[in-house]
Amino acid sequence: MIRRHRDGDVAVIEIDRHERRNALDAAHCHALRDAVQDAVQQEGARAIVITGAGSSFCSGADLGAAYDAAFRDSLYTMLAAITDIRTPVLAAVNGPAIGAGAQLALACDLRIAAREAVFAIPTARLGLAVDPWTIRRLALLAGTGTAQAMLIGAETLDAARALQCGLTSRLGDRAEALAWARELAELAPLSLAYAKKALNFADVDLSKDFEACWASDDAAEGQRARADKRPPQFRGR
Repeated sequence: MIRRHRDGDVAVIEIDRHERRNALDAAHCHALRDAVQDAVQQEGARAIVITGAGSSFCSGADLGAAYDAAFRDSLYTMLAAITDIRTPVLAAVNGPAIGAGAQLALACDLRIAAREAVFAIPTARLGLAVDPWTIRRLALLAGTGTAQAMLIGAETLDAARALQCGLTSRLGDRAEALAWARELAELAPLSLAYAKKALNFADVDLSKDFEACWASDDAAEGQRARADKRPPQFRGR
């Protein structure tokens, strides 16, 4: 089950398969994709937190479906939905993020990890593979050496090592993740969307997006708020 609730302008999306350590199958990938898209397109969320119920973030693919092409399609469609959405997405990694769970965390814009969190992509132990995007994303965030250690050396990273190498943005629990997401929800949506697009799609022409930020009502509001010495009220336009 994928659960969703609102915390002000923040949408909280929770994988709730505690009996399977929140493993993903095709149905849960589709439901997670829909939850992310609906939170923004239908509910107007300004930030999203993805987390897991119980003591796991996501233990990976449900092994009953891991070798199925339909699962792979649903997984990569879901990951693309997270990177494509204009709203910032934060992973609250409350426990193990293994395989597809690590990929889910990588797809998010920011990661905050509990001290119990661990990250691993053990494809070499299973005779499987992840797509080139996952490998490049892992190397970009954590460094080539860490990516080699995880993918070729089949190493597992604990939360402290993940923070040290940059795979995790901060250490903290769900409450701290929600507090950070509330801060994101108060920032200028156009600026965040531009930065996210530039970070995720390096070969895309972003000149219009860049100019739109400078010409926006939010830019004018930021200037007024600074002159008035008050917090800005950004509207995303």
